[in-house]
Amino acid sequence: MKNERRHPETLNFHKFPLPLKITMKLAKGRHFAGIFKQTSWRINPVKLPVPARTGAIKRRLGMGMSERSVLYLIKPGELTLKGGNRESFFKILLRNLAVTLRGTGASITRTEGRIYVNCPPETEGLCEGALSRLAGISGWAKARKSEKSVDAVMSAAVEEALACRGARSFKVEARRTDKSFPLNSYEIAVMAGERILNAVPSFVVDVHSPEITIKIEIRERAYIYGREHKGLRGLPAGVSGRGMLLLSGGIDSPVAGYLAALRGMRIFAVYFHAYPYTPDEARQKAARLAEIVGAYAMGVKLNVVSFTKVEQRIKEAAPQEWSTVLLRMAMMDCASSLALRRRCKCLITGESLGQVASQTIENIACAESRARLPVLRPLIAFDKEDIIKKAVEIGSYETSILPYQDCCALFSPAHPVIHAHLNEASELYDTLDLEPLISEALRELTKEG
Repeated sequence: MKNERRHPETLNFHKFPLPLKITMKLAKGRHFAGIFKQTSWRINPVKLPVPARTGAIKRRLGMGMSERSVLYLIKPGELTLKGGNRESFFKILLRNLAVTLRGTGASITRTEGRIYVNCPPETEGLCEGALSRLAGISGWAKARKSEKSVDAVMSAAVEEALACRGARSFKVEARRTDKSFPLNSYEIAVMAGERILNAVPSFVVDVHSPEITIKIEIRERAYIYGREHKGLRGLPAGVSGRGMLLLSGGIDSPVAGYLAALRGMRIFAVYFHAYPYTPDEARQKAARLAEIVGAYAMGVKLNVVSFTKVEQRIKEAAPQEWSTVLLRMAMMDCASSLALRRRCKCLITGESLGQVASQTIENIACAESRARLPVLRPLIAFDKEDIIKKAVEIGSYETSILPYQDCCALFSPAHPVIHAHLNEASELYDTLDLEPLISEALRELTKEG
């Protein structure tokens, strides 16, 4: 057992509790089946039965590809720092990766500290788009794989340098996890740098701020890559449980949902619609925002709740200046009931302290008094400009600024209460008797996405 060869094609599941065949339920009842492989450690291996349709599964994932396939090296990042729950986190990351790569013909291989994706050249763009939106990885790069001989590694390093057209300065970083390789990390970097300078005389060594860094990793094989892309980092969507996002049509709540997803939340969303006071375009806008957040969160299940009767009751029976605070309390009440129904563990809002009248600390306390779950506020200390910058980055900003207002904006009083007293707010809320109207709205809710 000690002398057993460790090869990337070895199926091995000790310390990696992932079944040979994984089936994941996707939208519209579709299923995805995949095979995952793990090497690098092997203790008491168990020979598992191969499913009857293994050949079909391999073809679907693109295993056994030609030499023309494109290789991507993926760095898991924060997951490697976890303790006893690390393998369960990796299991979810690999599942999410398989779902995002569905239809690309790609294969996935995991080794200790790295994940590798092979895909056909024709789906290279799709794979890169999927990796750029995957939470839980710190970075990824298109890599070259070579044999673990000095000449092969140096040749691959020169090829990678030649491929980095436009760069003028470089440095080489080497990492050797396989101590049987004849050169240590420093020697690898020095020799590769010398070979690159001989092959590309226009290059200049700059160890402090190079335009390109050629990285060499000596593992079960040798991997060489230059242009590295930053990942989203964070945790894989789903490791932290479910959360219910109160999604408006504005700029803030989609960003809040995105940030919560990066901390491992599986996002469900609720949008409060007030037809005919808010047009159907506002509802479509919210659905589009849910799709945008879902691109980073492994999908978002949107629930649309008709809140027209609730808002009419507040408008008719409550003091006008209190309408915003009372409406936020009703939304928290309704969202809590829906979240419990969807087995969510928290509510998520886009509130930022002091940004608008409903987001003073007193008014936030009034709204939260009707929540029956913890309330997460990822943007609580964000400046508005920072929120806009993040919205532009994730692609939600242009949709958020479409001129279709949500119910909160339409029912805002000219002079709202700024520092509401909780006892007074609770008394006013109880007199409105909104519970039957909220229950009716929940019975009639619709799902989108």
